[in-house]
Amino acid sequence: MSRLSLFNSPLMLGFEQFEQAVDMISKTASDGYPPYNVEKVSENKIRITLAVAGFSQEDMQVQIENNQLVIKGKAKSDDDKEYLHRGIAARQFRRAFVLAEGIEVLDAKLENGLLHVDLEQPLQNIAIRSIEIQTSNEKPSTTVIEDKQS
Repeated sequence: MSRLSLFNSPLMLGFEQFEQAVDMISKTASDGYPPYNVEKVSENKIRITLAVAGFSQEDMQVQIENNQLVIKGKAKSDDDKEYLHRGIAARQFRRAFVLAEGIEVLDAKLENGLLHVDLEQPLQNIAIRSIEIQTSNEKPSTTVIEDKQS
C-alpha cells in the first residue's frame, strides 16, 4: 500500500528532509511524557519548558542532533527503596523538537523541577533576485534587486 505524501509533487523540489521531519514528529507525538510547554518569549525568542520532577542535572542531556533539539532523561535507579505507593513517574524519556534553519539554542536551566531551554530565531533577510534570461551561448548572471529584513 502506498503512502500519501505531502511533498509528493513535481512542483516541490528538495523537500525530502521536511518529509522525514514530519514522519519523525508523527511517531513521537503520541508520547505525552514528560509534559512540556512551548512559549513565545519575545519577537524572536522561544522557551521550551519540560516538567522533569525527580530528575537532576546529571540525569538529563540536551543535545542538537542534525536539525533536532533532543532532550533525554534517565533517572538513577532507586531499587533500594520500598514504596507503599509510587505515583511520581521517573521513567526515562526522549523528547525531540525539529528546529527550523537558523534557530540557535541559547541555554538550558533546571529550576524547581522544570527544565527551561531557550531558543533564538534570528530575523530573516528577504532577498529578491532577478535571473537574467540568456541565450545558449551567453553566461548566466543574477542581480539582487532588494534585500530587507523581516
